[in-house]
Amino acid sequence: MDRSTRSSLTFGIILIGIGALFLAFQLFPQLGQWINWSTGWPLIIVGVGLVFLVSAVLSRASGLAIPGTIIGGIGGLLWWQNLTNNWDTWAYAWALIPGFVGVGIILNGVLSGKVRSAITGGGWLIMISLIMFFVFGSFLGGMAVFGAYWPVLLIILGVFVLVRPLIRSRG
Repeated sequence: MDRSTRSSLTFGIILIGIGALFLAFQLFPQLGQWINWSTGWPLIIVGVGLVFLVSAVLSRASGLAIPGTIIGGIGGLLWWQNLTNNWDTWAYAWALIPGFVGVGIILNGVLSGKVRSAITGGGWLIMISLIMFFVFGSFLGGMAVFGAYWPVLLIILGVFVLVRPLIRSRG
């Protein structure tokens, strides 16, 4: 099966799924009572991310996993912020977006058979993203976990960056 046929099949399956969901809401209006749209609207964004991920798997277009994880991750953040009314966390929550890219790179590598390089590249992005998240979160008062000790994370990252090439050159 060639790539365009797989893409058409994938797009058709996605359209059928979305249509079936909307038809279910039309035929059974009580389903809408289970979903609170005032707090659940970000789940639409998560759903768009899932469509990208399903497309990546079904059409073997593994590159679609990267935007799928970015869109789905941002949708998840928006959902949490909307539920908790904690919108000021955007001051540091943006730092998680490179981590979403890292997860997408790893999924892309798994789907395309380039797992080792994907784990290395994606893992670095995830690690840097988490460090930025904790540093900015602690610095901007969002997380009191590290308090005044958030610079320790930067020192650990710096030591790791310095030591890594030395370990690699000996190995």
